[in-house]
Amino acid sequence: MDNRSIFIYRNYTVEPLFSDFPGISYSGYEDISNVPPDASIYVWFYSCPLIGSRQEFADKINDYKKKLELVLVNSNPSSYFLLFTLAPVLNFYFTTNKKFLVEAISEYNQFLYSKAGTSPLIKVIEFENFIRQSQEHQIIDWRYYYLYKTLINPGLSRSFSAWFRRQLLAIEGKRKKCFVLDLDNTLWGGVLGEDGLEGIQLGNSYPGNAFKDFQKMLHEAVKNGVLLAIASKNNEDEVWDAMKTHPDMILEKNDFVSWRINWNDKSTSIYEIANELNISTDSIVFIDDNPVERNWVSQSIPEVVVPEFPKHPYQLISFFCDVYDSFFQLYDLTGEDKDKLVQYKQNSLRNQSLQSFLKIEDYIASLNIMISVKEADSFTIPRIAQLTQKTNQFNLTTRRYTEADISSLIYEGHKVYSASVKDKFGDNGITAVCILKIISTTKVEIDTMLLSCRILGRLIEFALMKKLLNMLQLDGIDEVHALYIPSAKNEQAASFYDKLGFEVLEHEASKSYTLRINNQYKIEPYYRFEIL
Repeated sequence: MDNRSIFIYRNYTVEPLFSDFPGISYSGYEDISNVPPDASIYVWFYSCPLIGSRQEFADKINDYKKKLELVLVNSNPSSYFLLFTLAPVLNFYFTTNKKFLVEAISEYNQFLYSKAGTSPLIKVIEFENFIRQSQEHQIIDWRYYYLYKTLINPGLSRSFSAWFRRQLLAIEGKRKKCFVLDLDNTLWGGVLGEDGLEGIQLGNSYPGNAFKDFQKMLHEAVKNGVLLAIASKNNEDEVWDAMKTHPDMILEKNDFVSWRINWNDKSTSIYEIANELNISTDSIVFIDDNPVERNWVSQSIPEVVVPEFPKHPYQLISFFCDVYDSFFQLYDLTGEDKDKLVQYKQNSLRNQSLQSFLKIEDYIASLNIMISVKEADSFTIPRIAQLTQKTNQFNLTTRRYTEADISSLIYEGHKVYSASVKDKFGDNGITAVCILKIISTTKVEIDTMLLSCRILGRLIEFALMKKLLNMLQLDGIDEVHALYIPSAKNEQAASFYDKLGFEVLEHEASKSYTLRINNQYKIEPYYRFEIL
């Protein structure tokens, strides 16, 4: 979002906090007269009134809500609107009972969430999370407050900028995919092979309680769509026995989607895990207590994130929170995020099934594949945007879109399709996207065509495109334009349009194509479709 125009409504000076972001303009203090129609992102950044009576405070809060109502009505409905919650900046009042203050702030923040419920493009930013990260005495610099009406200390600009960027990444759905974990002195204290099952530190007293809580956090990460894998130098049978029988073990074998428990070097194990899961190595965060192993992985696979492991077990939870917040945070979960562990395990079963077939066509026919095609709506837009942001391997143009972008495309009359895929092993959810820009009543351009790595290997991309082309022909479209833009990761898609019979117009850095649709494409009978 850094390259987009941002308009900020504010009641104090906030310019220093956004100095690293280009293309920003600001309202006057508490001024809502200007609602720029071309803003890509609106930001509502009102802070708590600093000084005044209870009644003045309540009146101000109510006024903020009325102003926001008016702005929302008049803003561009296809742009993002980010609403900053109120958080008490000056932790002082004339009585210790501050119930009225707490209730007023809570009511206002609930009002923001109610507004977010009316549109997928309205997002709430919990400003209190940033306040908590900063030392209370640093929040306000009274000199800047009285000279420039700057409520938040400009000295916090750098940390605010980093924090705000993380909020934007969470909204866009850009996150890492997988924790690759060491075991000894990482998930538990001690060395399993030396200390034995009874000797490792994991339980209800320190330091075992810290490792136990660390496992609890990782277990919750799985529920929030993060994959766990193991790269550990250990005896595999001892590891699974420990996970099955230790009374304080939180994680179990079913929580892991892949593992390399052997005596190979960690970089080799990580490469093998990435290949097995069909994810890129830059989607991985490697956690290991051993600085030698961390350094080796950093040198061997520099795109893997390798955080510094805490020196003391009591630092594990703050370590986890920092890593998760920096690399795995999402604004909200889609259904596909919640089911990710199950879906990757189903893919493992598919790969095992493939080994029993001599011909790929027989394997595909055995899967009973159903492809459900649907035009984008408010329920599917978040997942569609998420796929454009993170899909790399089979992505013909690698164009990145936000939810606001997708909404704008639909508003302008273009067609945005998603496809969900299921077979006898399970439901992969929404795993394909096609964006068609309408040029005229007889001509379209394929702006985006992508498939998640989870459904590659079943030739679904060809069946899906043939189905879409058949639908276009029935709608009177007879001319299709397309583009392949090479990237560092999408080489496997380079000949996709060639195989479908598109004609190459230009072939330099990118390849542009055209196609005349004269007849309906024949689709293999083992692909079943439903149009929703």
